[in-house]
Order: sequence, then C-alpha cells, then structure tokens
Amino acid sequence: MKKKLISLAIAGALAAPMVASAQGTNVTLFGSVQAEYATVNKENQSSQAHIGDDTGRSRWGAHITENLGAGFKAKAHIEYGFNTGSGALGVARERWVGLANDSWGEVKFGRVQSPFKDFAGGMTIDPFAYTTLQAGGSGGTMMASANGYGSGAQGFVNSAVRYDSPKVEGFSFAGILMPGDSNRLDAANFISPTSGFQGSQSNAGGEDGEWDFQVAGKYDAQYQGHNLAVFGGYSRDNLSTRQRTNFGLNNNEHVWRGGAMWSFQSFKLSGQYENINNAVGAATCTNAAALGNPATGLPDTRGQCNSAMNLGGDGNIWFASGQYDWGNTSFIAQGGQTHAHGTGLAQKREVSSFTVGAIHNLSKRSSLFGGYQRAMVNDRNATFQDSNTWSIGMRHNF
Repeated sequence: MKKKLISLAIAGALAAPMVASAQGTNVTLFGSVQAEYATVNKENQSSQAHIGDDTGRSRWGAHITENLGAGFKAKAHIEYGFNTGSGALGVARERWVGLANDSWGEVKFGRVQSPFKDFAGGMTIDPFAYTTLQAGGSGGTMMASANGYGSGAQGFVNSAVRYDSPKVEGFSFAGILMPGDSNRLDAANFISPTSGFQGSQSNAGGEDGEWDFQVAGKYDAQYQGHNLAVFGGYSRDNLSTRQRTNFGLNNNEHVWRGGAMWSFQSFKLSGQYENINNAVGAATCTNAAALGNPATGLPDTRGQCNSAMNLGGDGNIWFASGQYDWGNTSFIAQGGQTHAHGTGLAQKREVSSFTVGAIHNLSKRSSLFGGYQRAMVNDRNATFQDSNTWSIGMRHNF
C-alpha cells in the first residue's frame, strides 16, 4: 500500500510543471516537444521529406517571478528552442527581465516577441501555428520575419523594450521599441543578397539614432455565449545604413494590420488583413519567413517564402480560418492570398493557398495533428513554385 501511495505521489509531481519557491520567488520550468513527418513537394523539384520540428515549436525554459510587495512583481524569462530531428542542443528564443503591476501592466527588457506575433493576430489566430502547415511563410498568407516584427514562428526582436497594458473594459494594447543602433551589437547579422535571395538582417535596425517600433490594440467582448475579439496594429522598420547602401532603398517599411476572431460553442472563425509599403525586413524573404531556409532555386531547399513581398515593394496579405470542435478533435479549413507588387528589382507575384486538417487532443498536454496544404503561385520571376505539403505529427507540452 505504501509503495502504491509513493508511486501515485511521484506520478502526480511529474504531471505538473516543475515549480520551485523560496522567499517569495517562484521558478517554473516548462517546455514543449514536437515531431512531425512532413513532406514539401514543389513543382519541378524533388519531394523534400523530414522528421523533426523545423518550425520551432519544441522548446524548454524557465519563468521566474518574485513578489516585491505593493502589487509589484519582478520577472525573468529564459527560453531555448530545439529541433527533435537533429542533435543540436538548442537556439535562443525569448530572454528578458521585466517588472509587472496589475494596475499599470508589464514592461520587458531584452529579446522578446513582437505584438504582431503573440498579441494581435499573427500566430494567435492560426490553429496550425508551429507546424509545417502554418499559414506564415509556408502558406503564403501571413507575414513572417527574421527580426520578429511579423508573425514568424522563429521571429524575435533583439535589444528591445516591450510594454503590455492590463485589460480595461475589454481594451488592451501592446507596444515595442528597438534602439536604432542595435544591429551593431551583432557584426555577423547581415546576410548578403544573391541571385535567388534578397538578403536579411537578424535585427530590424535603423541606424543613426532612429528607433523601430510597433504598436497594437485589441478589444475583447462576450455576449450570450459569443466571444469576439477585434485587433489592429502598425509596424515601422527604419532603413539601416547598410540597407540603403547595398540595396539603394530610400523609404522605411510600414505595415498596417487589422483582423477579428469570433467563436460560439464549437465554432470559431478568424481573419487578418495586412497592407505593406516599402518592404525592407519584416515582409521580405528571410530565414524565419521561410520554412527552413529561404528559397534559392536549389533542389534540396524546402524553404517557402510565399508570404514575402519584393524588396522595397508594396503589397497586401489576407488570411481566413474556420474551426469546428467535435469532442477532443478540431477540424480546420483555412487559406488566403498574397499580392506582392512588382518593383524595379522583381516582377509582381500572387499566391493563393488553402489548408485542411485536424488536431486531436489525447489529453490536456498531448495532441496529434495532420493535414494537407496547397500553394498556387503566379510568379513572373519563376523563383517560387506551386507546392503540396503533407504533415502528421505529435506534440507534448509540460
């Protein structure tokens, strides 16, 4: 009997997130492990199959809070991602310290996510986020970016300060600021353009004292079982000196976003629209925008940048998703379209895509997912191709 009780106690302890507490400080260890069998079959190229987690869901980390009294809390967050299909130990995700108060909100300093990714639309409205079936990049429907100003799964903003407000009468907002000279902190952050790749920078980075920023707002309401959320935001990415010199660009990037989510009982609908002007970093083809590596025309490249604008060009992207929950299973159908206007550097491009699939919850922490995605490309440069994507995978959160 005693052995059974001890076994139950151990099982209960392992079933909950690991939490340590000492003198008002709480440390929570958390993580997620995912693996999927995914194949991306591009037109006129060999099918590229993979078992692992290219899209960055798998992670582990620690979240620390300390009660300072008078409603204040000190916070810290350390998080690393890894690919279950490789032997790499992990890559840096969020890393920040912060101060929070229930009355005025929370401020973070360090490497953070952008509001366009985890607050107003972005990854929050895509049920297949962090899978090969995700809309951003691989689906050609939502922005993704190396500097994190878009909604890319691997997008984070270096050297930044972020503020999140409390919710008041259903309204809340978030904003982020990034010093203009922060790209000088990483001398190797610039990737030179090639014939098939437009180049990128790991930080947003205007220089000469300019500040990049992003702001977003959201309104949530509930009425007779209906849940509604409406959101919008604006993002500005200042040109860096290197971008002006290497690409001959003269205008900063501006992105406007708007969208909504509605749910009632087992049904959920969501949509998002973005208007992009003078694409510089957040809306061009980058490592984080693609699934894997940017499209270079090589047969062994699985990366897709169907949601990218042409460098220095304008365009728009829309996305819509429908979801029906039946017991522990969610059935999903979604899609959208990208319009990348032509520039002096490239011809215009249009991409339409749709995705169908399902997510089955084995428990509160474990789930199975799978589905099919089709991207149809009209690209006068012949850089991007039509593609068929199949995926089936499993995820466990702890």
